Amino acid sequence: MRKMFVYVMAGLLFNAAAIAGPDKHKAADKTLAVDTKSSKVTWGAKKVTGTHAGTVPLTSGSLIVDNDKLKGGNFVVDVKSLVVTDITDKEMNGKLTGHLKGDDFFSVEKHPQAKLVITSVTPKGGDAYDVTGKLTIKGITEEVKFPATVKSDAKKVTANAKVTVDRTKYDIKFRSSNFFENLGDKAIDNDFTLDVNLVANK
Repeated sequence: MRKMFVYVMAGLLFNAAAIAGPDKHKAADKTLAVDTKSSKVTWGAKKVTGTHAGTVPLTSGSLIVDNDKLKGGNFVVDVKSLVVTDITDKEMNGKLTGHLKGDDFFSVEKHPQAKLVITSVTPKGGDAYDVTGKLTIKGITEEVKFPATVKSDAKKVTANAKVTVDRTKYDIKFRSSNFFENLGDKAIDNDFTLDVNLVANK
């Protein structure tokens, strides 16, 4: 009698599993490679006397989607190849570019790449999301939170976000009022921004 009860229960469990089927959520997740040529990362920084802007090339990246809804992703940028776009004078451009690549800022010889890995995504309705991730610069990893929009069509998924970064958390303290006094008009804002546009082909 006891054996029969065990057999019956086992049969019921088997039938329930068969009806439920495989985990559809996991099966539906797709990892799409970012098209680095169609994607772009633009940086912006402020100081008392003005602003600077430029680009930093993407090395690789991916977007994880489920039915065109963002689930995760990552990207890597080549900090060693960052470009200044707001200064037209070649000599002045070269000076700023060299300074940004040096130890006062990104130390690109020691840390040629930076990366962001998405750790959680909260849908806000429509194409909008609140995203949390881990951003690594100069070998230092800190949590960042930012809004993003993700759109999809038959051929591609496009994700756009503006990430505000506190540079002092990554040991970039040059002319920061948090660490130096009496900087006057030589002070540089602690925050800089990354405007991220990622395109992943289906």
